Amino acid sequence: MKMKEKNLDRAIILLMAVLTVILAYNQMQINAVLKISPTGFAVATNNGAATNNVQTLGASVVPTGIPKIYGQELKVSYDDISPIDQQKADTTIRRLGYLDDATQLNEDQMKRYIGIASKISCEYCCGAESIIFSNGQAACGCAHSYAMRGVAKYIIRNHPNEFSDDEILEELGKWKTLFFPGQIQAKAQILSQQGVELNYINLASNKYRGIEQGLSAGGMVGGC
Repeated sequence: MKMKEKNLDRAIILLMAVLTVILAYNQMQINAVLKISPTGFAVATNNGAATNNVQTLGASVVPTGIPKIYGQELKVSYDDISPIDQQKADTTIRRLGYLDDATQLNEDQMKRYIGIASKISCEYCCGAESIIFSNGQAACGCAHSYAMRGVAKYIIRNHPNEFSDDEILEELGKWKTLFFPGQIQAKAQILSQQGVELNYINLASNKYRGIEQGLSAGGMVGGC
């Protein structure tokens, strides 16, 4: 019996090692065909030649790197959200989500917050019109919504003059893109085909919500 258990343990360890190698190889392949364009999008290359023509090659819209200003302060990176490491993704989402309850806004800050957060939703998790109600209270209880609300509140409270309203909405859009890369990628292709500029407001806010309906897309990153 002990010999069988040892053999089973060895088989499990071997299987885990093989899976780790496969995941690492796949990530290397992804990194090999992606380069970062000046717009912040990762643009696929053709035979090693980089191009910004996202309409012909198709671009990965997933942001990479450290968010300006608040990224260093909160010790978070866009790269922390990845399907390859769901545990790290969940930890980062919880860290950002904590800010939702921990950050208090005054009356003027709340007005600004409502104006921004009401323009984005977590429609791939729930059917709420936005992540907040018209009074600023949370309208969606998923972890992704908590994270987006937390980012918005933190920036408004701590860096009110360093980000415009659109820049804050773009930051929420970047995190939403990381949470739902397959769905946003499908949306990007539709927008690109229709000649719509690919920026994170167009991709992830409610501006073009539902335009990608009917297309098959991947799942979310991090628990909902």
